[in-house]
Amino acid sequence: MKNRRIFGFGSIKSMPEGSNIAEQEEDELNQSGSNLSDKESQDADYSHIPSLSHELETLIFARLPRSEHWKLCFVNKSCLSLVKTGELYKIRRDIGLKEPSVFMFASGESSWWAFDREFMSFRKLPVLPSDSCFLSGDKESLCAGTHLLVSGREIEGLVIWRYELAENKWGKGPSMIWPRCLFASATCGARAYVAGGMGAISRNEVYDSAERYDPDRGSWDPLPKMKKRRKLCAGFYMDGKFYVIGGRNENGELTCGEFFDETRNRWELIPEMLKEDSVQSSSHSPPLLAVVKNELYSLETSTNELKVYLKKTNTWRGLGRVPVRADSNRGWGVAFKSLGDELLLIGASSAGNYMAIYTCCPVDCESGEMEWKLLDGGGRSRLSHFILNCSVMVA
Repeated sequence: MKNRRIFGFGSIKSMPEGSNIAEQEEDELNQSGSNLSDKESQDADYSHIPSLSHELETLIFARLPRSEHWKLCFVNKSCLSLVKTGELYKIRRDIGLKEPSVFMFASGESSWWAFDREFMSFRKLPVLPSDSCFLSGDKESLCAGTHLLVSGREIEGLVIWRYELAENKWGKGPSMIWPRCLFASATCGARAYVAGGMGAISRNEVYDSAERYDPDRGSWDPLPKMKKRRKLCAGFYMDGKFYVIGGRNENGELTCGEFFDETRNRWELIPEMLKEDSVQSSSHSPPLLAVVKNELYSLETSTNELKVYLKKTNTWRGLGRVPVRADSNRGWGVAFKSLGDELLLIGASSAGNYMAIYTCCPVDCESGEMEWKLLDGGGRSRLSHFILNCSVMVA
């Protein structure tokens, strides 16, 4: 026999179809010992219950997982506008909700892919409408707020394509003040930083310039010049500062690092920050770096060893080998990122020639306790193990 669901203020009851509801309620009251013989039974009247305010509705919707936001587009026009205008993500930022997503572009793919934190769900982004030169060339990517920025070279020169999460579409621009490639980048909150690299006209022109991207205004702001010109360098954000490390210029490999102090509006040099790393040939990748819980980690591509930076002594401590082959292509094709309070590592598995995705939560930097968790061993996503670009968006 089918059941009907009867909704009341305090409970949801299941009733056999065809049952007399009044008789059923009277039996329940008699069984509980209540004496209501002198009271008249009345049906509940919900017509005077006020609807939720717009502010309360948006706060409720903002707490939905990001993977469920697409469903709001089918509720009503108000919810559709809430998602499409990006207002929902501004509310999430204001109330402190942070949910990371991973955007990847792998070898052999024509589109970017977006993954949730656990890599349990993923979706293909719309095709980036650039020319063939951009699609086949080298690219750099970074995230700022709900924007994914991809920088590369088109036939007419260096450009930036921007994917907007709220609208689920690509658009061109805005261009950097100094268009560049092979640069360092880092994200802090909703803002992104870039520094170094080289220009589009002459490959011998190495930059010492830096700039900052504001997604709310959709524009770049200039920063003071670095102490050193450098390309193929790496960037990260730690201790409230934007760091740039490694790379090379006309004088060769650089072992120094430097950071931008916003309070003083200037750069400070850190000599020999990479002095313990083995210097490889000029074809190696930029340093593979990630910051978790305000601690800096490095993946050395010649030995597949994970290291942690000891700030007080300006030295590095080994933490053991990682379960991917970073050395097979001198660091290229490997993604090493921070994912909230965990390290994210994607690349060719050391056990076979397939893509493996691992995370690790550093337990204790001093003791070196590291336990890698396998999220995907090549089964679900079926992407190439050679990762061309990878960025983490927190929104």
